[in-house]
Amino acid sequence: MSARSTTSLLRTFLFRGASAALLALALASCSTTGKDRITTGSIPTTSKSLDTMNSTDLAQATAAYGKAYDANPKDRDAGVNYANALRMSGRNDQALAVMQQVAIANPSDRGVLAAYGKAQAAAGQLDEALSTIDRAQLPDRPDWRLVSAQGAILDQLGRATDARAKYRDALVLAPNEPTILSNLGMSYVLTGDLKNAESYLRTAVAQPGADSRVRQNLALVVGLQGRFAEAEQIARQELTPQQANANVAYLRGMLAQQNSWQKLAAGNDTRKVVQQ
Repeated sequence: MSARSTTSLLRTFLFRGASAALLALALASCSTTGKDRITTGSIPTTSKSLDTMNSTDLAQATAAYGKAYDANPKDRDAGVNYANALRMSGRNDQALAVMQQVAIANPSDRGVLAAYGKAQAAAGQLDEALSTIDRAQLPDRPDWRLVSAQGAILDQLGRATDARAKYRDALVLAPNEPTILSNLGMSYVLTGDLKNAESYLRTAVAQPGADSRVRQNLALVVGLQGRFAEAEQIARQELTPQQANANVAYLRGMLAQQNSWQKLAAGNDTRKVVQQ
């Protein structure tokens, strides 16, 4: 395989995997109901956030949220939470359709606009998502979550310099926030600068609020540099054995897409592979 085709393949892998993780981190915290939980009136409640549910729990939650949405499609919380559940289930187009209806019913609601932008980004409508999230932002009271979300979308558009400027703006508003630091680190992954990526991700992991998604991003970057035993150790931290095995299998599978697991194990320099 030529160097150019290897670069293209790894680039595709990064945008499907690393950049998806980056978007998930940046946009997950834009929910209007706090960790994507439903808490209002007769709308069903959950004891844990959507991103920690297994497939069975997520399917049950999605069905319950869907019933609440069907009962009142104009209810902002029902719509936002149903859209979040649909996105977590990979049903991005349907999530966008739900949020379109909620946004029509609540055109000036900042929380709805943020969730609508999140749905647009997940469905691939990146330019539209930037515009929607910008409308949700208040210049005199900027929300770091929205600023970081804009950075993630700009990274998806290939505008790394602009994206990193947004992350740094977000860090001014929320110093040492682990999700911002993680997104900044993943931005460097997308341009093949694994040294800077690891530095930011290690700083993110060291913060008190860092969650397992931040650690999985660090595991990915360490694995891309060929340190697989260390990557697996990081991937297994603070997870059940089942979750850890699934994460390690996913990590190996992503790297195997372009045979980089074997190449990196032999001591190849990943930075040479991903340079443009």
